[in-house]
Amino acid sequence: MKKLSTGLCLLFTLWQANCLAQKSKTLFTNAIGVQMYTYRNSYANGVAAVLDTIKSLGITEVEGPNPKNISPDEFKKMLDERNITMPSIGADYGLITKDPESVIKQAKFFGAKYVMVAWIPHGKTFIIDDAKKAVEDFNRVGKVLKENGLTLCYHDHGYEFGPYGDGTLFDYIAQNTDPKYISFEMDIMWTFHGGADPAKLLYKYKGRWKLAHLKDIRKGIANDLTGGTDTHNDVAVSTGQINYPEVLKAAKAVGIKHYFIEDESPDHATQIPVTIAYLKEVKE
Repeated sequence: MKKLSTGLCLLFTLWQANCLAQKSKTLFTNAIGVQMYTYRNSYANGVAAVLDTIKSLGITEVEGPNPKNISPDEFKKMLDERNITMPSIGADYGLITKDPESVIKQAKFFGAKYVMVAWIPHGKTFIIDDAKKAVEDFNRVGKVLKENGLTLCYHDHGYEFGPYGDGTLFDYIAQNTDPKYISFEMDIMWTFHGGADPAKLLYKYKGRWKLAHLKDIRKGIANDLTGGTDTHNDVAVSTGQINYPEVLKAAKAVGIKHYFIEDESPDHATQIPVTIAYLKEVKE
């Protein structure tokens, strides 16, 4: 009887340990990427030096394309030499709507699968007419990209969360673009800064989100619909206002494919290691 009791106690202890291990499982398990715009002011010191820094941080993916001061061929060669891939590239709205073939050619050259557009042209305030035009353009261009094996992703920027109907202008865009052709990249900071709840929005449009920008905003900065804020307000992930464990859990649940740190702050060199350390340590 004593042996049976001891055995049961051991089984219970192992069960408890397993439960604790499950509860403390690492939340972020994807490759760590970076949006190249982060280093826009560093290229004067040499693109190779920037890529060496990226590699030294353990970053294995970038969102491009190439910086303006280097050719696509040179940049791709540098990426290949460092085993860094480019699963996504950014494209200007005007270019992709007028000449999608050139964007397709560029994306395929770098081996990208996703093309993201980060800004819809508009006046002082983003209005329904802007959203309607974007929907029409995105559906048209997204179909062309899809036929060429690429996925068009719209990157939200905060100004789309103004009210419209029973929801927001972003809801209008999401509900009127064709899911076969249009997906999304969530910029977590801009989503929050525009007044939306990033985690809830991820769940709301589950299946549409493919990419994410990892960034945070300084505590005390008020939300607005401008789609802009001082770059000094970009802070290391987990040190600002956003509930990152909740957002990362949602992002994992909805199947985000690639994550890119985008730190626009002049202090990105000191902040990015903090962000990476957090991503490696954060638990479910």
